[in-house]
Amino acid sequence: MAQINYFEDLECWNSATDLRRYVSKRILPKFPADEKFALTNQLRRFSRSISDNIPEGYGRYHFQENIQACRVARGSLCESLNQVIIARDEDYIDDEIMLEFRQMYEKTKAILNGYINYLKNAKKQ
Repeated sequence: MAQINYFEDLECWNSATDLRRYVSKRILPKFPADEKFALTNQLRRFSRSISDNIPEGYGRYHFQENIQACRVARGSLCESLNQVIIARDEDYIDDEIMLEFRQMYEKTKAILNGYINYLKNAKKQ
C-alpha cells in the first residue's frame, strides 16, 4: 500500500469521486425537469455521500469509527445503484450508461471492501 498522508491518497476515495463525477456529468443531465426534487436530488445526495463518508472516517483517527463511516459509504453506494436502476427503468438512461455505472459501482465496492478489511486487520494489531 502506498503512503497515505491525506484522504485524497485513498484509492477508495478516488474511485468514489470518479463515480460521483460520472453521476453528475453523464447521468443527472439526462433526467427530466420534473425529477429535480425527486430522483435527481436523491441520486446526487447518495453519490456525494459515498465520497463524503470516506474522509469523515479517515479524520476520526480511530479504526472502528473509520470502519463504520466506510460502511455508511458502502450503503450510499448501494443506494446510488438502486437510483440508477430506477433511472434505467424509467428510460432516463440507456443500457450503455447503466453498464458503465455498474462497472464503476463494482470497482468502487471492491476497493471500499478492501479498505474496510485493511482497517479491520489494522485494528487487530
